[in-house]
Amino acid sequence: MKFHWSIILLAIVLLTGCDKRGGDTVPDPQPAAYFWRTTLRFDSTELAFLHEHHVGKLYTRFFDVVMRDDKPMPNATLRFIDSVPKDVEMIPVVFIMENCLQHDLDQYSDQLVERVVQMCETNDLPAPHEIQIDCDWTLKSMDAYYHFLELVGNCARKHDMRLSATIRLHQLTMKAPPVDYGVLMVYNTGDANRSNGRNPILDYRDVQPYLKYVAKYPLPLCAAYPTYGWQLLYDREGFKSILHDENLADSTLYKPLPVNPLTQSQPGVMSHGTWLVVASRDLPELSDDANTTTWISPGDTVHTWTVAPLELLRVSRALQHERGNINRQVVIYALDSKNINRYNKEDYETFFHP
Repeated sequence: MKFHWSIILLAIVLLTGCDKRGGDTVPDPQPAAYFWRTTLRFDSTELAFLHEHHVGKLYTRFFDVVMRDDKPMPNATLRFIDSVPKDVEMIPVVFIMENCLQHDLDQYSDQLVERVVQMCETNDLPAPHEIQIDCDWTLKSMDAYYHFLELVGNCARKHDMRLSATIRLHQLTMKAPPVDYGVLMVYNTGDANRSNGRNPILDYRDVQPYLKYVAKYPLPLCAAYPTYGWQLLYDREGFKSILHDENLADSTLYKPLPVNPLTQSQPGVMSHGTWLVVASRDLPELSDDANTTTWISPGDTVHTWTVAPLELLRVSRALQHERGNINRQVVIYALDSKNINRYNKEDYETFFHP
């Protein structure tokens, strides 16, 4: 009887350890950040940030996989100018466009992993312990994507690497992908096409419907939160484009408009401004097609958005209430001087350790 009771007690301990509020945590949790530029170069602000906040992991976009000439091809490969600090682990990330999943990707799984390994060897980087795949898959593309992840995972394990994946909020309603853990992307939660007074980067009201799925999601999770800002261009018909570092203080092009009462009603939660376009401008877009431009016309409006610290913490704590370990590792998106300067040191410490 003593033997049987021991088994029962062990089972109780194991079940308790899987309590939904605890959840499994990611391997070696540390403060982390995404690096999402096409050139690996750090300025003094970024290096100081990594050191000051003891950032231990840098999820670094190595390249994208896009459709070109009717087949999946690598695109926007990272150029290595600087080295990641020695006490920071670089985790290669590969972004895959969803339309690539309409094609047979079996032959590309080994190529993807080998390309990452080769990039590390060529640039004298330590062999990575992990690869992450980023893809905005849907229910329609899920089976093809999960099959591809299984193949990538098999190849990664041959190189003693883990495989992780990004998880968007709407993907919490589907079965979990076949990876070692997921990074829940808690940003881009709204619809930039809708002008409803909500912050399209992050708004608790857009996160709240998914909270019930977080606790029981059958995959170790950590959370990624936004530190970036947006400049969104609209015309009379709706959303037009995302602008990049436009000088809105240029009075020959832009005129500030009064703050929207919808944002004034939530002080400390939203950070929003609106500018009226008063002169035309032909603005080249950041794309592979050099001929692609955005025509900014008088009467268009530019809405700027950032996430106020109180709103980010509200969302972070709501997620932690549902799954106690989700903030054991917090990832900020993304490491960039402009983003770093949006918040003060105390804010970041609270973000990383809510």
